[in-house]
Amino acid sequence: MAKISINLATGSLQQEELIVGIDLGTTNSLVAFINPEKQPQAINDTGKGLLVPSVVHFNEHGDAVVGNEAKAFLTTDPANTIFSVKRLLGRSYQDVADHQDLLSYKIIDDNTDALVKIRAANRFYTPVELSAEILKELKHRAEHALKTPVNRAVITVPAYFNDSQRQATRDAGKLAGLDVLRIVNEPTAASLAYGIGLNPQEQKTIAVYDLGGGTFDVSLLSIQNGIFEVLATNGDTFLGGDDFDRAIVDYWIEKNDLDRSVLQEDQVQMQTLRLQAELAKKALSTQNLYNEKAGDIWYSIDRQTFESLISENLERTLNSCRLALSDAGLTAADIDEVILVGGSTRTPYVKRKVEELFGRKPQDHINPDEVVALGAAIQADVLAGNRSDILLLDVTPLSLGIETMGGLMDVIISRNAKIPTKAGRQYTTSVDGQVNMKIAVFQGERDLVQENRKLAEFELKGIPAMPAGLPKIDINFILNADGILTVQAIELRSGVKQEIEVKPSYGLTDDVVEKMLIDSVTHAKEDVQQRMVIEARGEGEQLAYTAERFLEKNSQFLNEEEIEHTRLLIAQLRQSLQTADKDTILKHTDALNEYTRPFAERVMDIAISSAMKGKKIDE
Repeated sequence: MAKISINLATGSLQQEELIVGIDLGTTNSLVAFINPEKQPQAINDTGKGLLVPSVVHFNEHGDAVVGNEAKAFLTTDPANTIFSVKRLLGRSYQDVADHQDLLSYKIIDDNTDALVKIRAANRFYTPVELSAEILKELKHRAEHALKTPVNRAVITVPAYFNDSQRQATRDAGKLAGLDVLRIVNEPTAASLAYGIGLNPQEQKTIAVYDLGGGTFDVSLLSIQNGIFEVLATNGDTFLGGDDFDRAIVDYWIEKNDLDRSVLQEDQVQMQTLRLQAELAKKALSTQNLYNEKAGDIWYSIDRQTFESLISENLERTLNSCRLALSDAGLTAADIDEVILVGGSTRTPYVKRKVEELFGRKPQDHINPDEVVALGAAIQADVLAGNRSDILLLDVTPLSLGIETMGGLMDVIISRNAKIPTKAGRQYTTSVDGQVNMKIAVFQGERDLVQENRKLAEFELKGIPAMPAGLPKIDINFILNADGILTVQAIELRSGVKQEIEVKPSYGLTDDVVEKMLIDSVTHAKEDVQQRMVIEARGEGEQLAYTAERFLEKNSQFLNEEEIEHTRLLIAQLRQSLQTADKDTILKHTDALNEYTRPFAERVMDIAISSAMKGKKIDE
């Protein structure tokens, strides 16, 4: 017997559970659905507004609030209020270190390729966990507004998000209790929203220029007979309206002769600066001068100055557009329509420069804040089987390949290859009698793998011992519609086979995510806490060992006080390793890391100086 439920908000019958579309944004997020009139509609829960600020605040008990309520804490409790978390998804500390100065919260550096951790309310969180809090709020608002359970969703990501970032987004959805049916590129979703009503006989080539709070990407799409085909994509996952704010902040710091080191310690003033810059940016879309006083400081800037400050960042977006055109073998004259997406495209200077590049006035009649979520809702409708007039062919934004001899990148799936797709190549052994082969998977466009991002590594074991060159090993890459990669390796003569789904080296595996979900439902938190303690202990033990070896080899470059304090911190860390308190272990790991970092820099400086004099010291 089929279940039939009634949506109390719309009065309509629904045989299938509702699937929503979610735009998980850097600055704001929102959720949309297909209404009874078969039109996509953003959800406004009890007058709270369509947009949910992507801000999470934790109180002293570790309880989270999200959205407008959390945004109020940006200036009153900045250290425990996290914003722009999307910029941290799937990234290591090294990826984001240059941007720490504009963040009010603490990003933890453990000198590894691990996922960054954020400290708030004396606890440590991953970007996946923080993004899950935002998704939980969106899920709650949708359920409250529509009076129906919401457990399935389509979530959008920038087209230029790599495999690690896509997987992190999927993990966040699972932690929020959502079955993520599809990860969709934001420009593709936007094209769907604008594609409604297109004449099926009409053929168009469209450029989607998407400039949000923290990310930029451009996609070139061919729309023909209801088929949306992405011809090329380009962009930058660390460029957006946040950078416009940053340019204004830097301008005011210089103009008002403010001390950056003092601002780093006074995060309340720094966040006041950042929020004033955001207000100025928005105001200058409709007026020529912004002049407001906060505290003892006048924050003043005119439109012409603002445009000069952002011109370099804006030129980077235009260069991405030129590269995408080149990749697709097109010129600006081949583009029939230009679509603007993202709140930052409201800036008149952006519209003007985009129009100059493409030679036509861009389309922006659908709210640029809503258009991605509306398109995601349409994609959800397609997956629900309610629409057969739309077909999506997406592309992979970066090349995928493996490491070969000499540290070279051997590309198996090229960037802009249509997905889903499968590609393979045959390899052999390089040493007589070789029985194992290490397969390291990388993503990127550089010839040397060390310049690209490592996604995974595994070994094909049990290759029959044969002279070098005789084994035949097929390595196949299977890239699914979400942009998630599966790698197969098979030795053809023996049939020895190994297959893995590639996970980012610092993401959460499906098993871990499922385990965390079960624990959250049953309140059996002990298993999850134990896993986190084990991970924290591993990090702590490694750092303590490294610090001890450093003291053994380089104590002559430290004074007695530094040596004694380092030994004290090592002892405290080792003592904390005996506990089962993850946050205490991470706290002591962080303390030792912070204290000893300058020593490593000092020894490196001495090493360089000594090398120039022909001397050598232990590394």
